[in-house]
Amino acid sequence: MDAKTFDKSKLPSRHVTEGPSRAPHRSYYYAMGLTEEEIHRPFVGVASCWNEAAPCNISLMRQAQVAKLGVQSAGGTPREFCTITVTDGIAMGHQGMKSSLVSREVIADSIELTMRGHCYDALVGVAGCDKSLPGMMMAMLRLNVPSVFMYGGSILPGRHKGRDVTVQDVFEGVGMHSAGKMSDEELHELECGACPSAGSCGGQFTANTMACVSEAIGLALPGSAGAPAPYESRDEYARASGEAVMKLLALGLRPRDICTREAFENAAIIVAATGGSTNGALHLPAMAHECGIEFDLFDVAEIFKRTPYIADLKPGGKYIAKDVFDIGGVPQILKALLEGGVLHGDCMTVTGKTMAENLSSVKFNTEQKIIYPVSNPISPTGGVIGLKGTLAPDGAIVKVAGLKNLQFRGPARCFDCEEDAFHAVETRNYKDGEVLVIRYEGPKGGPGMREMLSTTAALYGQGSGDKVALITDGRFSGATRGFCVGHVGPEAAVGGPIGLIQDGDIISLDAVKGIIDLEVDESELERRRKSWTLPPNMYQSGALRKFADQVGPARYGAVTHAGGKAEILCYADI
Repeated sequence: MDAKTFDKSKLPSRHVTEGPSRAPHRSYYYAMGLTEEEIHRPFVGVASCWNEAAPCNISLMRQAQVAKLGVQSAGGTPREFCTITVTDGIAMGHQGMKSSLVSREVIADSIELTMRGHCYDALVGVAGCDKSLPGMMMAMLRLNVPSVFMYGGSILPGRHKGRDVTVQDVFEGVGMHSAGKMSDEELHELECGACPSAGSCGGQFTANTMACVSEAIGLALPGSAGAPAPYESRDEYARASGEAVMKLLALGLRPRDICTREAFENAAIIVAATGGSTNGALHLPAMAHECGIEFDLFDVAEIFKRTPYIADLKPGGKYIAKDVFDIGGVPQILKALLEGGVLHGDCMTVTGKTMAENLSSVKFNTEQKIIYPVSNPISPTGGVIGLKGTLAPDGAIVKVAGLKNLQFRGPARCFDCEEDAFHAVETRNYKDGEVLVIRYEGPKGGPGMREMLSTTAALYGQGSGDKVALITDGRFSGATRGFCVGHVGPEAAVGGPIGLIQDGDIISLDAVKGIIDLEVDESELERRRKSWTLPPNMYQSGALRKFADQVGPARYGAVTHAGGKAEILCYADI
């Protein structure tokens, strides 16, 4: 392909490069060293979430540079730009976590504005941290220009006492330390060795879950999610991604042609099959919202319910992302699901071929113990389960991968913020059999819907992970394990039942039947509702206040705008 292959008169970049009236605009491009030929080629945004906030992001600029070479070699003119990330591992356990989910919207919005403002024709996006993956894919679906997503890669495993470890082990080490089971010296040794390289957290936490989604939904090249961040093979995928987006541009194949309802079902299937992060049930509805597809928490949960759990991955299992790469990568998971009749094989992908065509040459690896065939799953239903009941009429979510007991019933112990709950856990001021309730941490109430890994990991480290349950209108990290129910809706800040619970109320949880009930008479709840008042919130300005004002329920993805259904003119058609 070369510049002559593309008709600029039908591309967005014509508004900044073509005709006498655009001479001032072109002068800027000459100032940056572009030739006349390069100016009249299609402009491709190459967006990355590079920064020095965390290891998840520090290799992304290198990969973006190689993606640019791929674009250039295939007849396009790449224009690189960066956007923000908020890294959950560093934001976790304090007020900084309120920024995490908000960052997903800022990432999507900033990519949209950069693409719109400069009239770019296509997009290659490279992302690493948890919220940057859905944020990048949301922007692709919103803009609907030809797009290819690429994951920046996972971190290499750390080593401690002869075993592989991840950051999850460090969070749980804090709980062991507080229980007197780990010395200062051992905790320090663990923290120094847990994260040895660039890359996102190594277990099937949110980043690797959404990386699997990128391949399953068809927005990423097959196999591109697998290689760890330091591996040079990532650069080969980066270059191929740049070349692929030019092919999509020539074909006129757009993200919404790829991300159909069936493709979203494939995405939910891989989350459940891998025991992935509960955050998948938040991000998939948000992505579907961008293209006007109805796909809420209950739709996701229905797919989770019928999907076999086939990948033995941390935090519920034994293995990490690098282990999956070593046995053939995400295509191995997809092949198992396709051969088992679980996956939609006729969905289009960024290769210009269907999922089944992409997988036709893949042979399922039977000489490994990480991915099981659908005919012999770890369990017959997915590793993530949706719940509904009197405590959560708008639904809730729990990861059951690795859980031995799928029912829990006990008295409530209520906390109106995460810090209070963490302090109670740290000082062991709780009882076995209790259901710890953390509320006013939802999208509006937080604001920002914080994750609770510090609290849940401390419980697990103390040995109480299976002795108490925890529910919240906030979220949980993909690294969370134990009977932990998140996304409880309606949230407390809008008057949901979770805000009416009192200490000692009996809560019943059943992940087999999908039930979450508050065993309190409706008449008593109505009496409490009349005297309920919203606690004051200190966040009354800035981005967090703006998010609180605009955000919708977790059931629909905690989104902040009207979405594809309200769209009159798609950016790709300007």
